[in-house]
Amino acid sequence: MPQQARAVPLRPEFPMGSDPASVRKRIEVMEKLLERSFVVPGTRLPVGLDSIIGLVPVAGDLVAAGLGLYCVWEARNLKMSKWQLARMLGNVGFDTLVGAIPVAGDLFDFLFMSNTRNLRIIRKHLDKHHPHTGIIEQ
Repeated sequence: MPQQARAVPLRPEFPMGSDPASVRKRIEVMEKLLERSFVVPGTRLPVGLDSIIGLVPVAGDLVAAGLGLYCVWEARNLKMSKWQLARMLGNVGFDTLVGAIPVAGDLFDFLFMSNTRNLRIIRKHLDKHHPHTGIIEQ
C-alpha cells in the first residue's frame, strides 16, 4: 500500500499545520518579520518590513495592512472571540490610517507596532485555551 503524502513545510520555522502550535509559530515569525527583522545601524532600535514598506506612499501601507490582516485571519481560525478580533482589526486599521500620513505616519509606524500588539492578544488567548503551545524562551 502506498504511504500517504504529508505536507512538508517549505521552511521548518514556518509550519503548515492548522493546529494551534503551528498557528502560533507562523504568527510569531510574521510578527518578527513585520516589526523586528532589522536593527537601525548605529542604534539598537528594531525595525521591520511594516515600517520599511510603509515608506512607499499608499501602496506600501496597503501591503502592510494586508500582511497585518493575515495575522487577524489566523486568529479567526483559532476561534478567538469577536471582541479580540475587533481589537486586532482596530490595531491594523489605526496603524494603516495614521501610517498613510506622509512623514508623521512613517514615524508612527516605527513606534506603534500593531502586529506586536496583535501577537500579544493571540498569545494571551493561546496561553489560556491551548497552554501546550507555549514555548519556554531561553
